[in-house]
Amino acid sequence: MKSASLLLFILALTSALSGTERLNALLITADDLGIQLSCYGDPIANTPHIDALAARSTRFETAYVSQASCSPSRSTMFTGLYPHGNGHYGLANANVGFRVHEALIDNLLPNVLKRAGYRTGIIGKLHVDPEKRFAFDLNTKEGFGQRDVRKQLQFAREFLEADSEEPWFLMFNLFDPHVQRDRLPDGSRSTQYLPDQVQGIPETLLSADDVPAWPWQGIDTPEQRTKIAGYYNCVHRIDIAIGKLMEILKETGHDENTLIIFLGDHGPPFTRGKTSCYEAGLRVPFIVNWPGISKPHVSDRLVGSIDIYPTILEAAGVDAPVSLHGRSLKPVLRDSNTRDWRDTLVAEFHYHGASPFFPRRAITDGRYKLIHNLLAGQAKASNGVDGDQAWNLAQELPRDHPARIAMDRLPNPPEWELYDLQEDPVEFFNIANAQSSKRILTRLKESLADWQEQTNDPFGDSVFRQQVQAKHQPSAQ
Repeated sequence: MKSASLLLFILALTSALSGTERLNALLITADDLGIQLSCYGDPIANTPHIDALAARSTRFETAYVSQASCSPSRSTMFTGLYPHGNGHYGLANANVGFRVHEALIDNLLPNVLKRAGYRTGIIGKLHVDPEKRFAFDLNTKEGFGQRDVRKQLQFAREFLEADSEEPWFLMFNLFDPHVQRDRLPDGSRSTQYLPDQVQGIPETLLSADDVPAWPWQGIDTPEQRTKIAGYYNCVHRIDIAIGKLMEILKETGHDENTLIIFLGDHGPPFTRGKTSCYEAGLRVPFIVNWPGISKPHVSDRLVGSIDIYPTILEAAGVDAPVSLHGRSLKPVLRDSNTRDWRDTLVAEFHYHGASPFFPRRAITDGRYKLIHNLLAGQAKASNGVDGDQAWNLAQELPRDHPARIAMDRLPNPPEWELYDLQEDPVEFFNIANAQSSKRILTRLKESLADWQEQTNDPFGDSVFRQQVQAKHQPSAQ
C-alpha cells in the first residue's frame, strides 16, 4: 500500500509540473497610475472592475516601484533587481545608452520562462533596452499609443485562445493615464494633456468642477483641475479595459489557473509625483491573485515591484537564476501576520531623460520616510514633469505657504528629508532637523546603509557617480 501511495504521489506531482497544469502568469501594468482607485479609498475614482479584482485578491496597502520613471521601473519587473543593480538608470528613449547590463540578458523574465517551456507575450509597452533580446513569442504595441483598448483586448484574446498546451506568461500594458502630445501640422508637438475620451470610453466624463486639487500639490486652479479630471477619465478607461480582460480570462478557461499581478509603473504625471521619491511618485496599487495561495484581504506588508520577478518564478516552479533584490510574495499572500518579512521598503532615482542626473534613495518603515539626496548642494533636481505647471503656479503663493515651501524644495533639496507619513501624508514638512526626530533619523539612516550594502549599491561612491554621468552624457552618443 505504501508503494502504491508513493506512486500516486509521484504521478500527481508529475502532472502538476506538466505543461497543462503549471500556473500561467498575467502581469498587468498601467502607465503613471498611482493609488487613485476607489479600492484604495480615493473619493473621486470609480473603478468597480479593479475593485472586484482586489476584493478576491490580496491588495497591498503600501507598495513601491523601484524608481518613479518608466524604463527603470519596468527594468526591475524583468530582472528582480533595482536599477542600480541592472543598469537601466533612465529612459530607454533618452538616447544616452540606458539599458540592462549585458550579463543579465539570459536572466530577463521572459527569457527564463521561455527556457522553462512557457509561451510568452507582451501587449503594449516594453520600453526596456535591449528590446530585441527579450524572448517574447508575441510582442505588439499596436493600439497602445492610441489607447485603443479594444484592439489590445483582441490581441489578448487571441493569445489566450491559442491552441497550445504550454503554460503562458503575458504582460498586458495600458497607456493610460500617461500624458499625450500630438504632432502638429508644422512638425512641432502640442502641449501635454490627458485625453478624456477615446472611442467613446469612458461614457461619463469628469470635468474641472468635479475634482479637487491634488492634496500633495496644493495647487488649486481651473487649469490644474482640468488636467486632474482628465487623469481620472483615463483611470476610468483602464478600469473598463481590465474588466473586459478579466472576462476574457474567464471565457478562455484561464481564470482559475493564472497568477494575476496588477500595478501602476509609477505615480501620476504631475509635479511631486512621477520622477520624485515622494509617495505620489513611488506608491502604486498592487494587487495579487494566486489561485490556491492568496487570501482575499488587505495587507499592510511593505512590498513592491522588486518582488514581481521572484513571485512569478516561484509560481512557475522555476528556480531564480541569480541573487535577487526582492523576494517571492507567497508567504504574505497566505498570511499577513508572518514575521518573516521586511520591515522597511526602499526606492531610488537616478535619471528620467538624459538629464538632470540627481540620484536619490528613499526608505520607509510604513510611518516614517527618509529621502537621501546624494547630490544636494552640488546639482539641481528637476522641478516638474510632463509639462505640469504646478511649480510655476506655486510661485504665486505666499512664501510661507506649505505648498510653496514644498515646491521650492524640489530643485534644491537638502541632503536629508524626513517625513511623518501619519501626520503629514503629503510630505510638506521636513522634520529631519527636529531634535525630536533624531532617533528616527538615525535608525532609518542605518537601515538605508544596510540595504545599500546588501544590494551592492554603487552610487554612494562619488567616483562611480562621475563615471555614470560621463558615460550617459548626450554628447557621448
